[in-house]
Amino acid sequence: MIRIFAGYDPREAIGYHVFCQSLIERTSEPVAITPFFGKQRDGTNAFIYQRFLVPYFTKFSGRAIFMDASDMLMLSNIDELNKLFDPTKAVQVVKHEYQTKHPKKYIGTPMESANRDYPRKNWSSLILWNCDHPRNKVLTPDFIDDHTGAELHRFGWLPDSLIGELPAEWNVLVGEQENKNAKIAHYTLGIPEFDHYQDCDFSKQWFNTKSRMMNGLIKMRELVDG
Repeated sequence: MIRIFAGYDPREAIGYHVFCQSLIERTSEPVAITPFFGKQRDGTNAFIYQRFLVPYFTKFSGRAIFMDASDMLMLSNIDELNKLFDPTKAVQVVKHEYQTKHPKKYIGTPMESANRDYPRKNWSSLILWNCDHPRNKVLTPDFIDDHTGAELHRFGWLPDSLIGELPAEWNVLVGEQENKNAKIAHYTLGIPEFDHYQDCDFSKQWFNTKSRMMNGLIKMRELVDG
């Protein structure tokens, strides 16, 4: 079974459920999806630090995948990603190296905020976790509370040699990068549900997935109502 810890923010709840629809439609293996959120001490979403507690919540055992989820869409089978797991690494990520084209994100919403550049930006938005790797055993709630966001999002507890690299198509930043072969579309600037981003790349796939999800809910409601 593939364990997935999926970032959830109530302000993007529709995005989370569309992501789950896209994941379930394409998986060929059993998946266990855990919605992941917590107290927001800074940043722009409610799971900004929870991602670093995945090893802790798995009791430092096995492998798991963290995904931002609320602003992502699966375009391929999650099993393909799971098969890239490298037991010699503590984590594996897509190593984006870019300068943002957009000084603001979530435009036109209450979440609108500055979109600043920083080293290793968006590396932590998708993480293959080797939960029982010895170097990850420091990741306790106290450790997370005692370290800055910069230290955590740059994987400061690890030497570079233990940060494995995933192919770029597994975390394509919509509006920042072009990649027609994307396996995961990451609407890091804002999901298509927000008016400003309704015509962004991969918006058609997002809205089609949303439609299938809503139709499923309607059919279930009809069954319940008889």
